[in-house]
Amino acid sequence: MKSNSSKIAMKKLSGLIYLFLSILFISPVFAQKLTKRKVAKVFKNSEIVNNHYTGFALYDNETNKPIFELDANKPAIPASNTKIFTLYTALNMLGDSIPGLRYITRGDSLIFWGTGDPSFLHPDLKSRKIYDFLKNSDKKLFYSHSNSSTDFAGSAIYQIAMVSMPVIENTGRAYTDKDGKLRLSPAFLEKSLKMDTNYHPITFTIRRDEETNSFTYPNMPVPANFRQTLYLVPGSELTASFLADTLKKQVNTLNMRLPQNTKTLFSIPSDTLYRRMMLPSDNYLAEQLLYVCSSLLPGKLSVDSAIAYSSRNFLSDLPDKFQWRDGSGLSRNNLFSPRSIIKILIKLKEKINNEERLLNLFPAGGVSGTIRTAYKTDNGSPFVWAKTGSLSNVHLQGGYFITRKGKKYLFSFMNNNFLIPTADIRNEMVRIITDFHNKY
Repeated sequence: MKSNSSKIAMKKLSGLIYLFLSILFISPVFAQKLTKRKVAKVFKNSEIVNNHYTGFALYDNETNKPIFELDANKPAIPASNTKIFTLYTALNMLGDSIPGLRYITRGDSLIFWGTGDPSFLHPDLKSRKIYDFLKNSDKKLFYSHSNSSTDFAGSAIYQIAMVSMPVIENTGRAYTDKDGKLRLSPAFLEKSLKMDTNYHPITFTIRRDEETNSFTYPNMPVPANFRQTLYLVPGSELTASFLADTLKKQVNTLNMRLPQNTKTLFSIPSDTLYRRMMLPSDNYLAEQLLYVCSSLLPGKLSVDSAIAYSSRNFLSDLPDKFQWRDGSGLSRNNLFSPRSIIKILIKLKEKINNEERLLNLFPAGGVSGTIRTAYKTDNGSPFVWAKTGSLSNVHLQGGYFITRKGKKYLFSFMNNNFLIPTADIRNEMVRIITDFHNKY
């Protein structure tokens, strides 16, 4: 038998070997762990983020537990980070494809209602299913505008209106043709164009009446290569005229309530619309997407009804009180805390349950969307996927990133009320997130 002294010596040797192996293989990992103390030091030493409201939250992607929070419970203006909430709402309310049209047939007539789907003849989405369905129908076409609400202010002459069936983003175009003549597109708008000798702008500009689609131009030479987008007042007659001009066939109007026995025609894959909204941060698509969500609810299409429904049914577990006013984030009345943004990022991750699909819906640093030029890739691969948000004196990012060690995190980085150039804020956010990526 071995003596007690030999046993003690063996235990000590085993302990030393275990300690050595721990130092060799385990300690370096722990030494590189992103900790609350290390993050706090980064923020303490930053000369930029300490001069205004900065809300920051960093969470472990595996445990969904916080690593570091800085004023993370305080609400702030989220700007286009609001689109993350719009995305989550749509994922919960819509299926794999966007409902593009509701319709019934009665005798020789096809009666249809819009759903708010913005993809119909959208210049980038190029959806044709609804177009082909109406174009190829051998029945008389009747469009009903009865489910449209009035989410459009008459004074908003320079904003795209939300409408139940937008065609080409519900906008027109003024331009100079090859003969130097002023033209409008679609061509049916030209009947509402006239010269106004009392209109004296500094430069040649088309003016729209506040409440109607009547246009005036000044008694001035039309500049060569003149181009102007015309934002139109929605209504049944405008939609019918748009459709008739596009389909090259008569489209009638009637005021018929949406019956319960309508059929639904779907247009494009939902992710196609979501990605087009998220990557370039398209405000129009975000508002219309909530319109589409509201088409599944009782009553008329309304951004407010979609927001109210989502707030009650999908967002009741957000950690902090919030205020949500629109789908795009243009309103400065939107208020969410960094913790709430982290929570919606977690809910998105769990809802989609497919990392590749999830990250494909977010701008990728150095590769796509609004952070394409903000970050550099790591040997050609992005390491951060985040939604940006910008208004005057507001800039932020919220999303996901991975470190060189393969550790994954969720973050919300909010900046409000700063008085320095937005580029300085952006560069500091990029510097900090990139530093975390490189070191940990």
